[in-house]
Amino acid sequence: MHQNFPKALSYPLTRNDYVLQICKKLEQSKAALQAEFSQPKRISSFYLDHLLDEEVAQEIYAAFPDEQKMRELKSLREHKYVAMQLDQFDSKIEEIIYAFQDPRVVALISKITGIPMLLPDPQLYAGGISVMRQGHYLNPHLDNSHNKSQDCYRVLNLLYYASPGWQVEFGGNLELWDQGVSEPCRTIEYRFNRLVVMVTNSTSWHSVNPICYPARRCCVSNYYFSQNSPEARSYRHVTSFRGRPDQRLRDWILRGDALLRNGFPEELKKQVRRSDYYYKKRS
Repeated sequence: MHQNFPKALSYPLTRNDYVLQICKKLEQSKAALQAEFSQPKRISSFYLDHLLDEEVAQEIYAAFPDEQKMRELKSLREHKYVAMQLDQFDSKIEEIIYAFQDPRVVALISKITGIPMLLPDPQLYAGGISVMRQGHYLNPHLDNSHNKSQDCYRVLNLLYYASPGWQVEFGGNLELWDQGVSEPCRTIEYRFNRLVVMVTNSTSWHSVNPICYPARRCCVSNYYFSQNSPEARSYRHVTSFRGRPDQRLRDWILRGDALLRNGFPEELKKQVRRSDYYYKKRS
């Protein structure tokens, strides 16, 4: 994949610059996004293209670290590189992640989704960056239902796509299994400078289809929490994976894996979720 990059910006952007651009685009499209998010009989979601100015989005992509500096996750569940300890990387990565946690952005997302009292994830218990390469994938799964302290529900995923020149045939597209994993999924294409927002609950099965092209899929991930359940009941689960409809053996294995991990005592669950990869403030 070849890409002609524009010249670097002649001035450094601050986090506030990112916030202002994000808020402007959200405000301009607020009514349409509200209508999209409230569509019935599916996992609530919307996407917004051209979120940032073109040259700004290009610089964010250029700031992504080499995979050698990231943590590889490879199993029947998924294959990707992730990082949360952002003080090791270009400051642009830190600034764009925390721009999505700015109170102005959070308030706008709350208005669009109709979910009150949203709480961002400043410790990056769930958020961070990821890179996927050819052959990488993310099987259908439900995200961990709670935050690190287990006192708030995870209610929204915010995914910002940062790789220029990406084509739908490359793979790496978001799949939403609106009617469950046994039924056909709905696809939201991975596109450069696109923001995707989706609800997370006990039925929001989603995945990333395998990448079949030698390209680098970069994503900035943020998650919002709430003290209130996104459903009319209480529930709790660890991140739980399934096989695709054509992966019967893998589905059997992953369902057993999820059943086992969801049966752990509560204190052991907290130990399993613990990670050394988290945000540390720059000195």
